[in-house]
Amino acid sequence: MVGKKKESSKTKNKNVFDKINANDAFAILETLANEDAKIAKRIKEIAMEYLRRVDIEDIASQIYFDLNNIEVEDVWDQSGSTRYGYVDPTDKAWEMFEEALEPFIEELKKYQDLSMPTESKNYCMGILKGIYRFEKESKSEYKDWAVDAPWEYFENVLDDWKKGCKNPKDVQEMEEFIKKNFPGW
Repeated sequence: MVGKKKESSKTKNKNVFDKINANDAFAILETLANEDAKIAKRIKEIAMEYLRRVDIEDIASQIYFDLNNIEVEDVWDQSGSTRYGYVDPTDKAWEMFEEALEPFIEELKKYQDLSMPTESKNYCMGILKGIYRFEKESKSEYKDWAVDAPWEYFENVLDDWKKGCKNPKDVQEMEEFIKKNFPGW
């Protein structure tokens, strides 16, 4: 074998890890968990550690980024007269706002479903902070088409979180957070 290097097992594993997607990884984890109770327990521990990493600022920044990057031209392109009738540009702008928030709201619900109240509260704080920041800082022309959307979705997210919150102390902490960080809201 002149000129050929033998691949180490570490290199082979790296190549495999680089090629699998999220669905593959889930199937592999599920197989491992089904084969060994200790591994299943460890996977759950790692998952919970991972899920506990909720960074309010990261969430707020991602929401601001997603909302701020909605293009007004997309509102115009997807509204007006269509073969099926008329789509109001303001309605389309609101729909786009909701679509941008949807993955974050689903993540918030996941924390509530997993009975992770601290993480749920922090995730909600991040969502609210991102919406508020968009309302106060964005210079996006799109924002002019969804004028009241930030305030209304801020209220909706907060109300939905409160419905799933079982601890009055968390609600009080959230109200203090809002008073401190979002004057006038």
